Amino acid sequence: MKKTTIGFALTGSFCTFDAVLAQMEALVKRDYDVLPILSYHAAQLDTRFMSAKQLHERIRAITGNDPIETLQDAEPIGPKKMTDLYMIAPATGNSLAKLANGIYDTPALLGAKSHLRNDRPLVLAVSTNDALSSAAQNIGRLLMWRNVYMVPFRQDHALKKPRSLVADFSLIPQTIASALCGVQLQPIIGNPQGLSNETVKK
Repeated sequence: MKKTTIGFALTGSFCTFDAVLAQMEALVKRDYDVLPILSYHAAQLDTRFMSAKQLHERIRAITGNDPIETLQDAEPIGPKKMTDLYMIAPATGNSLAKLANGIYDTPALLGAKSHLRNDRPLVLAVSTNDALSSAAQNIGRLLMWRNVYMVPFRQDHALKKPRSLVADFSLIPQTIASALCGVQLQPIIGNPQGLSNETVKK
């Protein structure tokens, strides 16, 4: 029996890579085939969180696959029906804006466009400091798209970063299972971090 193949695209919210890679590994352990895809920034930039070389090595060790890093390699994802579900995790504000406005100029985004031609599910795991400001309109638009599902998210520090949202990456496997059945995992919005229960009540 053919395994379900998950296209797993990373974009440049570098501080979340450790958490996202842990979920990539969890999907492999659940017997999914994982096809990794990288945006240009994710593939090329060394940061204080991880070097590009380290990212590539970890992805290969987890999935057994080299990541897709070019537009040429991302384009056949749809025509060849390479993915049963495609996810972008983390999905930055920049990537959400481009996706919502039909701009597909990175491998991660072109892969999503190519995948959607087959009416198969696209899962987004938001991670952006601008989610409740400039990125809010794009998140709202994407929530209305057919075949688009969101990993439930919350404010990652409501007091220090009041406009920031981050997906609960631990819910990626459950969100994928639901999306494959055509159902959005609920609730989409979770309780914020950075606030005590007492503060929330006030």
